[in-house]
Amino acid sequence: MKTSESGWFKKWLYSGVQEIEGPSEPEGKHQQHSWWKVMCLTGVDYFSTLGYQPGIAFLAAGVLSPVATLVLVLLTLFGALPIYSRVAKESPHGEGSIAMLEALLSRWKGKLFVLVLLGFVATDFVITITLSAADATAHILENPFVHTSLPFLDHPVIVTFALVAFLGVVFLKGFKEAIGIAVILVAIYLLLNVVVLARAMVEVVNHPDLLANWRTALFASKMSAGPFQVAGLAAIVLLSITSFPKLALGLSGFETGVAVMPLVKRPNRIGNTRRLLMTAALIMSVLLIASSFVTSVLIPQEEFCPRIDCGSAAPVHTPPAYCGCTTEQKAAGATTDPGKANGRALAYIAHKYLGDIFGTIYDLSTILILWFAGASAMAGLLNIVPRYLPRYGMAPEWSRATRPLVLVFTGICFAVTWIFEANVDAQGGAYATGVLVLMSSAAIAVSLSARRRKSKWTLAFWLISAVFVYTTVANIIERPDGIKIASMFIFAIIAASFISRAMRSTEIRIDKIELDEAAQAFIDEINDEGQIRIVTNRRETGDMTEYRFKEHEKRVDNHIPSSDPILFYEIETGDASEFKGKLFIRGIDVDGYRILRTQAPAVPNAIAGFLLHLRDTTGKIPHVYFGWSEGNPLMYLARYILFGEGDTAPVTREILRQAESDPEMRPNVHVGG
Repeated sequence: MKTSESGWFKKWLYSGVQEIEGPSEPEGKHQQHSWWKVMCLTGVDYFSTLGYQPGIAFLAAGVLSPVATLVLVLLTLFGALPIYSRVAKESPHGEGSIAMLEALLSRWKGKLFVLVLLGFVATDFVITITLSAADATAHILENPFVHTSLPFLDHPVIVTFALVAFLGVVFLKGFKEAIGIAVILVAIYLLLNVVVLARAMVEVVNHPDLLANWRTALFASKMSAGPFQVAGLAAIVLLSITSFPKLALGLSGFETGVAVMPLVKRPNRIGNTRRLLMTAALIMSVLLIASSFVTSVLIPQEEFCPRIDCGSAAPVHTPPAYCGCTTEQKAAGATTDPGKANGRALAYIAHKYLGDIFGTIYDLSTILILWFAGASAMAGLLNIVPRYLPRYGMAPEWSRATRPLVLVFTGICFAVTWIFEANVDAQGGAYATGVLVLMSSAAIAVSLSARRRKSKWTLAFWLISAVFVYTTVANIIERPDGIKIASMFIFAIIAASFISRAMRSTEIRIDKIELDEAAQAFIDEINDEGQIRIVTNRRETGDMTEYRFKEHEKRVDNHIPSSDPILFYEIETGDASEFKGKLFIRGIDVDGYRILRTQAPAVPNAIAGFLLHLRDTTGKIPHVYFGWSEGNPLMYLARYILFGEGDTAPVTREILRQAESDPEMRPNVHVGG
């Protein structure tokens, strides 16, 4: 017997909590806002990447990072922006590209594809939480006041754990009114970045030698292609094109921008969402180019270096040559300290050129927006589950509550933080993989849609898709962490989904039952004549000979009196991948034999639902008659779960047993033959 305390805990755990206004938000659940306010909600994820993007860009491309960033910006403005403008047009309620692809693929193919994409969505959102928390930790630990007054905090993993745990606690308590907070955070953060970048530009202008040194290093770039060696401008372009996939973190935010469409105030929601996407892309493009330029020119390259374990024989991520360990460090198995600009390049500039007080203000603003980006990602995780999995019958009962999901996702974030040791650079590839797969799927969905509509832009969309696919593949080859994590999520989601689907398969699964006039007349007639007897039938020829034979067979096998009328009930399986459905039952008369016909995702559930409907509407306990099935029970079970039909009689009886606990009120199931 449960104690009152355990009962209280379970009640608290499963009680509903109003989620943050975030990605995948249901239509009408929250107040709608002006597009620029909703842009700020998207911006906490998109704009917050400025906290770590310049540093990751330099580690990936070196002095080429401004040029590689320019390539990324061109892809943003002429690739991602047109794609997601079209996604906004075709999914005005925030369903996004996943729903577009689901509609283009039928039955189990579509659902399996969605489950795979959900694995990448989970990768994207989880790494957003852990990467943002890790970068917030970097800003905390590298702050000079923390160095002086709080040296005991110099444990990145523990501090990141604390930030993730605080995020989980906030969501366990309940968090709302996100947009108001997002507007303030984004406005302050963008203003501070403009100040930092303006001051950095002044420094570049006042010290032309720094710019000259960068230009010299840039044009010294060389690229080998077999026996050929390319140098100069050609090498710069080619190296930038090949290295820009590593910078793909700067593309985040578009899927979120479409997902929050239900929050955009009408009228002209689609146009306002497109304005939101364009404004965010233009702001971010300017900031990305400016930040990569000033950080490349002003910051010594060794300050970008990550923490390196010199004792590791085979490091997971090979650092640039200028970050390598010395012979003495390798012999001692030492661990190097990260550079002061690692994961916080703009903060480094803020402290160096605007002083520690301004730099600390910048750090606090960055920490807050990074934490809030994690909150937005957590909201996305909490909302993505009820958007798809319950409709597929693939969500366990406990996943309908917010708090159990918060505990699960927080635990996953702890594990990812531990695996990556709260390293910002190490998580960059995994994050980029999640972002790029979603953008590639969006590009392909839009291209397929354009081909169906015979749009003049079809070829352009396919070219954009090819670029995104190349970028995705290049990123996966270079940094396979993302695909490994995504594979784990995909396996876990598919396994849990099918286990849940199997466990929930004996629910009624019928939302509503409608009968046409003929079907209702048949039921009224048989109700007036005595017992309600339903004979299930898998239609073959559908003529009088078939029904005459089946009636004789069932009366003999089940000892049904010849004076008692019967109704034939025939169910055609529809899309068995759907979990629930509405029954529309038609009445058909075939030479005096009365037949009820319908279509449903699962045959036993449609029979059980109809029997309970008859009981409730007529006040009589109906009888249903089956024949024995020949075959392997395990094969029949698999057929039932996957195709909606199998050994119908025992499954129907089990569904009725679970739906009605009182045996006296349960429809009677007869099996003969």
